[in-house]
Amino acid sequence: MRFVLLFILLPLSFFGQDANDSLRSQRYFEDQFYLGLSYNFLLNHPEGSNQRNLSYGLQAGLIKDIPLNRSGTKSIGIGAGLALNSYYSNLVANLSNDEITYSINDNITRSKLETHLIEFPLEFRWRNSTIEEYKFWRIYTGIKAAYIVGARSKFVSDTTSDGFYNTDLSRFQYGLTLSFGYNTFNLNAYYALTDLFNGSATVNGEVLQYRPLRIGLIFYIL
Repeated sequence: MRFVLLFILLPLSFFGQDANDSLRSQRYFEDQFYLGLSYNFLLNHPEGSNQRNLSYGLQAGLIKDIPLNRSGTKSIGIGAGLALNSYYSNLVANLSNDEITYSINDNITRSKLETHLIEFPLEFRWRNSTIEEYKFWRIYTGIKAAYIVGARSKFVSDTTSDGFYNTDLSRFQYGLTLSFGYNTFNLNAYYALTDLFNGSATVNGEVLQYRPLRIGLIFYIL
């Protein structure tokens, strides 16, 4: 009887061991949807310019995961997404006779520049996850390229409100990114390496050289 039990259980134990070894060595992919919310800073203000109100950003997209090692703790992430960014300041854009001019005005109620972008993030990813563990620490760093598909300037005062599509922006944008956190909730930062405007826009004889810095939260969803 003992011989029969041994004959039955021994192959099962080898099968279980092989299954566990296969599971441990199997590659896995952290393909993820992401959603982000940020506060947008503008760096390199011209003289007299400052930010006002709540400048915010929204982003969403999908990142494809490409593992670099067997354990899956290192990978490359390539993605695509959409973003909306708003910047509030005392810089006022005016459109007259197809020409855009800029001035600094502290007496307005609100002045906003809003951009709509298609984004392409490229990340080097480190995490301490496994194929069976979905809650883990992560550090993702890389570069994000973007193309501005539309931009709108708007200002509101006590007596008037005006808005128009702004063509003075640099269409192609790129910058450095960093995400750090645990599980779904992560801190996220983006520092632009390109100016927001294309170099032709000036205020009081000074070229506008705004560079965005965005800091906020990003949520990764499997």
